[in-house]
Amino acid sequence: MPSIHPSSSIADVVVVEPDVHGDDRGRFVETYRRQWLPLGREMVQANRSEKQAGALVGLHYHLHQADYWYVLRGTARVVLHDLRVGSETEGVTEAIELSGEVDRGLFIPPGVAHGFAAVTDLLLWYLVDSYYNPDDELGLAWDDPEVAADWGVTDPVLSPRDRSNPRRADIPEGLRPRSGLRT
Repeated sequence: MPSIHPSSSIADVVVVEPDVHGDDRGRFVETYRRQWLPLGREMVQANRSEKQAGALVGLHYHLHQADYWYVLRGTARVVLHDLRVGSETEGVTEAIELSGEVDRGLFIPPGVAHGFAAVTDLLLWYLVDSYYNPDDELGLAWDDPEVAADWGVTDPVLSPRDRSNPRRADIPEGLRPRSGLRT
């Protein structure tokens, strides 16, 4: 039975440490089951992201979409920040390491901003519970002092989008997620 436990810092974030089976032929890992995640819905899309060491992605957030992340190769420093108005952990920032060397999945609910720094070259596989919707692709400044994230990399390489995300204080009221919002 896998080890499934809530984040020690942010409500509704779940860390999954699946069972690993191996022998002389190799390994087998069941990386995801819907039943492991109390707030999870059916995952409808899978994505693959390959990044070079030093790349930084985020912070991104969604009002409606949840993500399930699993690093297959390399190491990522994942930063989470609870943007949900009324959440018991509103404003909390947490860093979690995901590595291809340690089997671990991460469930990120809607309203929790998320991003990662590629500590090494990496391959991230992730599932989402709704199809791509540009209106639900929102961002938060990666270097916002209110977030106070420790990304674990110096001189990060960012996309133009991630360089221009607003600070938490500048997110318009209608784009602030609310605790319990899930449609």
